Amino acid sequence: MLDNPRSPRVRAVAKLAKKPARADTGLFLLEGPQAAREALTWRPELVVELFATTHAFHKHDDVASLAKRADVNVEFVTEQVLDAMADTVTPQGFVAVCRMFTSSLDDVFGARPRLIAVLEEVRDPGNAGTIIRAADSAGADAVVFSGHTVDLYNTKVVRSTTGSLFHLPVAVGASIDEVLTRSKAAGLRVIAADMAGDDLLVARMSGELAEPTAWVFGNEAHGLSEEAVELVDRVITVPIYGHAESMNLATAASVCLYESAFAQRS
Repeated sequence: MLDNPRSPRVRAVAKLAKKPARADTGLFLLEGPQAAREALTWRPELVVELFATTHAFHKHDDVASLAKRADVNVEFVTEQVLDAMADTVTPQGFVAVCRMFTSSLDDVFGARPRLIAVLEEVRDPGNAGTIIRAADSAGADAVVFSGHTVDLYNTKVVRSTTGSLFHLPVAVGASIDEVLTRSKAAGLRVIAADMAGDDLLVARMSGELAEPTAWVFGNEAHGLSEEAVELVDRVITVPIYGHAESMNLATAASVCLYESAFAQRS
């Protein structure tokens, strides 16, 4: 059992909470039983190390079984060691080290998607991770991080996906013009979500949301860039019927993605 929170091995794991360490090693941090469960179920080959307290190991025996099936060794650690490794205050007894993995635009568009989410300059990790989770829930085929969108392997992004990171392709690093040009070439209607757009109900009634669609979501504070607005086919806004000043980006993205999911399945 690892019991020294200051040991070099523990410090090496803890460093993965920072982007430079992730870039140097190609590894990222995964925290909590749910995230470990999804990784071991969907992409077990990515799990390099799995650390657990004895209490968590016995409480979540399904995670232990998945690790055994995937031939992933579980190393027991004290609560103090787990706290030193984790980025969260309450990692719930599990920390894993995983290999980074991303998809290319060729992967995304080669699969002939009907619904994708494109993030442009989204900086808040909670929003980015929640949009991945919403896209997964709505049955989207992929998510694309463009421009200077937050790092996909930021610990809060990973945590906010609640395991959806392992369920669908996520491409990173492409410019917004490349992503939208390729979306159109793949036969996708490009629709941007922005406060200055047409009412979502208009798009619903027109039937256009049933078409293969790339939804574009912009920066939380500044919205979409002029470059992106010029490239999209339509700009849509989610109406606010109450007195809220605005809607959280991830909430609006969830509404938009589900509108397309409903339309495409009706």
